[in-house]
Amino acid sequence: MRRLFAGLTTGALLLAAAACGSSDDSKASGGGSSGGATTVELGLIPIVDVAPVYLGVQRGFYEKHGLKLSITTAQGGAAIVPAVVSGQYQFGFSNVTSLMVAQSNSVPVKAVSNGIASTGVRGKDFNALMVKKGSAITSPKDLQGKQVAINTLKNINETAVRESVRKAGGDPDRVKFVELAFDQMPAALDQGQVDAVSVVEPATATVRSQGGVQIASPLVDVAPNLTVALYFTSQQYLRKNPEVVRKFQEATAESLAYAEAHPDEVRQIITTYTKIPASVLARVTLPKWPAAANRSSIEALRKLGEQDELFKSTPDLDKLLP
Repeated sequence: MRRLFAGLTTGALLLAAAACGSSDDSKASGGGSSGGATTVELGLIPIVDVAPVYLGVQRGFYEKHGLKLSITTAQGGAAIVPAVVSGQYQFGFSNVTSLMVAQSNSVPVKAVSNGIASTGVRGKDFNALMVKKGSAITSPKDLQGKQVAINTLKNINETAVRESVRKAGGDPDRVKFVELAFDQMPAALDQGQVDAVSVVEPATATVRSQGGVQIASPLVDVAPNLTVALYFTSQQYLRKNPEVVRKFQEATAESLAYAEAHPDEVRQIITTYTKIPASVLARVTLPKWPAAANRSSIEALRKLGEQDELFKSTPDLDKLLP
């Protein structure tokens, strides 16, 4: 299995911080202009979470605010954070834990817009902890000594699965976590390469179509209506380009609201940037795209991150959140 990113390591964070300090003004100001619009690089993960951005581009929300998005995809937020801080991207999408890990290592990140939230409904969330049909594993407690696939190590999905195991009466330290891209998880589970997977849509629907069985809703186990991810930039870019950041915030807010109100269009846009088959699309469970982050849920996630010893120092949410 590929092990591209073992979480967001301290070394990677320090390198990103150094690169941020040395990036020149031309790089910090974005990718230039196109037809009067400012082109900005945006790092995303090819999952359902980011559908509002693609929908916003299609509906012209970003263009209306004078922006042209150049989108690059990555395996997880742990890879996107260093790219934003180094100036490779001007904005990125990352889970909250990656951003807190970065800040705790003195990496200058700043969330600028809400990203995505759990549905808060156990068994009906876009994220699920799943096993193969016929598996003897029926509870997260049974994962002790088993291999569980997550997209990046030492991050939000590991923390969430550990909490599910803990709540089921198991010892999360006995779970063997392996790193795998979301879109590779259905095949890996079906072929018996791993015992369980913590997936998000559209991979969740694909696993269900293979007969996979859900044994927990990890994000729901962390906190009700958990804020899972945010759009962010670097502190340096924010200082030098406050107007571009404001435009990005406004366009993204419109995109989130539109996606929340138009689920059918969301399902359609997903087919343009993922490989999900049309036959599986109807089974996709959509997340929530609220206008603002849920502070109390992020505090719960921070507490679990401290328990899992992910942070060098306690993250300052007042400085991190929008």
